[in-house]
This record gives sequence, structure tokens and C-alpha cells, in this order.
Amino acid sequence: MSYDRDLAFEYNSPTKIIFGENSIKDIGLEIDSLGCSKGLIVTDKGIVEAGLAEKVEKVLGRRYAGTYDQCSQDSGFHLVDEGAAFALEKEADILVSVGGGSVIDTAKGMAVVMKEGGRLKDYSGVQMLSRPQTPHVVVPTTAGTGSEVTKYAVIKDWERNVKDFIYDDFIIPDRAILDPTMVAGLPPHLTAGTGMDAFSHAVEAIHTLNRQPIADGMALQAIRMMVQYLPLCIEEGENLFYRGQQQLAAAIAGIACGTTFFGLNHAMAHCIGALFNVPHGVGNSILLPHVMLFNLEECANLYALIAGAMGLDVNNLSDEEAGKAAAEAVWELTKKIGLPQKLREVGVPEEGLAEAADLSLADGCIVYNPRLVMGAEEVLEVYRAAW
Repeated sequence: MSYDRDLAFEYNSPTKIIFGENSIKDIGLEIDSLGCSKGLIVTDKGIVEAGLAEKVEKVLGRRYAGTYDQCSQDSGFHLVDEGAAFALEKEADILVSVGGGSVIDTAKGMAVVMKEGGRLKDYSGVQMLSRPQTPHVVVPTTAGTGSEVTKYAVIKDWERNVKDFIYDDFIIPDRAILDPTMVAGLPPHLTAGTGMDAFSHAVEAIHTLNRQPIADGMALQAIRMMVQYLPLCIEEGENLFYRGQQQLAAAIAGIACGTTFFGLNHAMAHCIGALFNVPHGVGNSILLPHVMLFNLEECANLYALIAGAMGLDVNNLSDEEAGKAAAEAVWELTKKIGLPQKLREVGVPEEGLAEAADLSLADGCIVYNPRLVMGAEEVLEVYRAAW
């Protein structure tokens, strides 16, 4: 693995990770260590119905301030502002998000509004904050988004029907409680979709223009772990060891991509998610092999490393051959875990591809793609290949 002689980067991963079965019992201690006393649970209706929010409520005990359960699949600015007002009404001084990426990102946004006032839209963008925000403890209930350890939040602007970003060091959660018992009941299709979200994080961390040695090492390890344990989580969802390994892999991939950012794959997935409500992990999964083939001319050597991490024998292959083999292996992995293979299978209309391609050019992730995207027509060709 080689880097340019002018390599320079920053690496910062301030989130304290607490891992282990039943580690949610430590939430109270972590809240105390942050100097806080009233925790508001941020979650969604599904998590409440599954009884997971109640488990956290019980361990909070006297520290429990209430529950905001209005999060949706694509969190919106209006939900963040509403949640922050609710938290202030309950006099909460710390947020405890219990859920997947949308829930965690909602809480990240709430933490900003609670501290700074106004509306979240006032702080949309890159490094808009100047001080630490409301403390935030994350209890993920999926193993994929990595949002528990990253500096960005994806929030949908429902008025413009687009997904927007907040990218800031001050929204990185303070604590991440990775408890395998909190993901053991995740259905196979959600396990697969969120798992491939994490897998795409690892791949894009390796091929992004911001790639660097620390993140590369983490991303390659995450790939090794996911290739082994993600299918096992589908087959034996109640196995806490398998679940824990996938949780760790997702967090490791999240730290990697949180350091390097993304590329074309996430830009395209964001757009079909905003326009056609395609779950983010599923969109990433369908698009990833096609984006890898699009990028192959610029980073075949990196995809050869990914092929090796996936367990392929690449000793007698050229970098280009190994890169193609890696893309093929991603296809096979998604088939093995039961995910759809085409955009048409998840409700994306062919006539909507051009709009998605145009929208992708405005997504910040595209800037860091290893192959320069010259225009919407190139993106449209990738969408068409995946359709």
C-alpha cells in the first residue's frame, strides 16, 4: 500500500466505546462521568414497540428525563427542531439515542439546537460550530451506519426533498455503547441492509481521495470481519458473538470513513434515498459494485487490497483483474445475504434516474471520489447499469 510523498492528514476519534453483552448497564456511569443527570431517550416508534427503549429507560433509573420517539427513516429538520424543544421542556442535559442511523443523526442535530438555539438549518454545512454541544450517548440498534463515532449527520430537507449534511467535530458523540443484546432481534433484511452500509463505508474509506494509513488499516480489518460475520448474523441472528463482531466491524468502518469521508457511491445512494425512499444501506449495496467498476481505472490497486481482505486469491492477478474480482465478490456477498440486486426492485423508476444523476452532482460526497466525475451523464450511466 503506497501513498504520495506529500501525504498529510489529521486523525481524531474522541468517542469512548463501551463494548460487550449487557453493556447498556453502564449508561448511568457514563452519564455521571460526563457531569450530567437527566437523560432524554431519542428513538423511534419501532424501537419503542420492540421494548429496546424500555431497557434503556430502566437502566437510566433516576436519570431518565423522558422519551422523544418521533424519529423517522429519513430524519427531517423539522423533527430535529421539535425534538430539541421537547428535550428542553424536559430539562434534559444529555441525549441518549437508541436506534439506527436516522435516530442517531436526529439526536446529533438536537444536541446542536439545544446548545445553540434557533433552528438546525442555521448550522447546516461544514464546521459551523465553535464549541462542544449537548452531551450525547449512543446505543445503536443496528450494526451498519457507524454514526455513533462520526462527525456528520444526514438530515432530510422535506421541503426541497433532498438530504443535507452537518459535518462538524463538535457533533461527534461522547459515548457509544455497543451491546450485542440490542441488535440480536434485528430482522435479516435490516441486518443485511445496514451491514452493507458499513461495508460500503469501508470500501469508500479506502478509495476516497482523503485516504490515509490509519483509516486504511481500520477499513481493511472491517472488511475482513464483515465478510466473515455478516452472513452468520443473517443465518444465526440470536448468536451474540456474531452480532458483536459485526457491531465492532461497523464501528471500525465508521471511524475510518468518518476520517476520510466518502465518494460517488454515497452521493448516489443519498439521492435515490431522498427521491424514492430507498433505504440507505440497500441503495449503497446495489450501487457499490457498479461504482467500483466506474472507479477501477483510477484505483485498481486499492480494490486489489479489498479483494485480498475479502479472502480472494489475487497472487496471480493483475490489479485490474483483482479489482474486477473484488466488485464481483461484493455482488456475491449481497446475493448471499438476500439483498436486491437492481434499483428497479426497490421502486426506483427508470424515468427518475436522470433527476437522481443531476442531484448527485450537488452531493458533497462526490468531491472525494477517486475518479473525477465530469458530468451527470457519467452518473446516469452508473445508475442505468444498476437499474
